[in-house]
Amino acid sequence: MIKGIGVDIVDLARFERQVERTPALIPRLFTESERTLPVRSLAARFAAKEALIKAMGDSAGVTWHELEVVSGVGGNPEFLLQGTALQALAARGITSVHLSMTHDAGVACAFVVAEGDS
Repeated sequence: MIKGIGVDIVDLARFERQVERTPALIPRLFTESERTLPVRSLAARFAAKEALIKAMGDSAGVTWHELEVVSGVGGNPEFLLQGTALQALAARGITSVHLSMTHDAGVACAFVVAEGDS
């Protein structure tokens, strides 16, 4: 059963300007392994984290580093969730999360579907 959906779009040029103006955003928003990626990939991961928060309904009990986006089977993106983020999902009855991301034509976009048993 679908518990929530979320979508987010990030303007790549604007995201890059923000990162240049405030370099501290990178360690604040991304895990150590995510930080090695190009800016367009970081923008897509930021969109993914925002989309997950929307699918959950709010960000209570969630920190940015607990929402890591990794390459899963076949290179498809998926979340590696930890700590209080896992607890927050469980409290909302969410048992699985599906993620799709893209970056093209100056934007990054992510779509999340959160599912639960009932």
